[in-house]
Amino acid sequence: MARPNDQGIAGGRDSDGPVPVLNEEIAMRLRAAGLDPDAVSALVAAAIAEDLAGGDDVTTAATVPVGAGGRAGVVARAAGVVAGLPVAETAFWLASADGAAECTPRAADGDRVAAGQSVLTVTGPVSGLLTAERTALNLLCHLSGVATLTRQWADAVAGTRARVRDTRKTTPGLRTLEKYAVRCGGGVNHRMSLSDATLIKDNHVAAAGSVSAAFAAVRARAPGLPVEVECDTLDQVAEALAAGADLILLDNFAIVDMAAAVRLAAGRALLEASGGLMLSRASAVAATGVDYLSVGALTHSAPALDFGLDLVPPG
Repeated sequence: MARPNDQGIAGGRDSDGPVPVLNEEIAMRLRAAGLDPDAVSALVAAAIAEDLAGGDDVTTAATVPVGAGGRAGVVARAAGVVAGLPVAETAFWLASADGAAECTPRAADGDRVAAGQSVLTVTGPVSGLLTAERTALNLLCHLSGVATLTRQWADAVAGTRARVRDTRKTTPGLRTLEKYAVRCGGGVNHRMSLSDATLIKDNHVAAAGSVSAAFAAVRARAPGLPVEVECDTLDQVAEALAAGADLILLDNFAIVDMAAAVRLAAGRALLEASGGLMLSRASAVAATGVDYLSVGALTHSAPALDFGLDLVPPG
């Protein structure tokens, strides 16, 4: 098999820098998904390098004839929503000698898939396919799990005004991909970082002295950003509305109090239910008239959706 280069991969790499260069077809699919090809390539290359730990794929090197080519299918082992196909493609391409792997998607991210359904066909050097297998499947299974869980929540609130959205409770280094998977499942994203929107939480209120004082300080510091305020009581909701909050997070509110907050806000601010939400109660929460259900479990607790790689024997 081809030995990995100093980035731990066997595929192409920009000679002027450490970021592996993808072929344009995969890069185009990543960009269409709203993902940065360079960032995805660097992340996947690091994952493959972690798996190789500076050496070879010993088992593959021992069992696969040098130069052997083949074809494999990525197959769903359970029903769910697929997400991360171009990310998996990136792994197969980077791990193949000179980027020789060719990937043909059989489904699109966001599709519901059935157990036994092929979602991706890969042809190329067998050594590269097997070396990339675990990295590609780790990412695909995880992201598809996020999309599948998100779809369950989105389906539960269908027919209401409410949308399901994620939080910053993401796996370090995978936030962009996990939030992409949320979109594939029919959810919407909350802020991507601490700098692109504001959220005044209880500790900020404690530090500033009151909801209104915290709001004034944030508005003065970042006048162009939307301001969301976390509230624990209806009195705090009233204070946040009076201050001019754009969004109000209803933290651990009972359903009856959520409905009261909706009446109190009367459209002056968007309302987001958060804290202790369960899928079995999602419909009832949405029926109160809130705009969002904030569900950290979408990214921090989604079970993986199982996929496998099935190599087609030569001949």
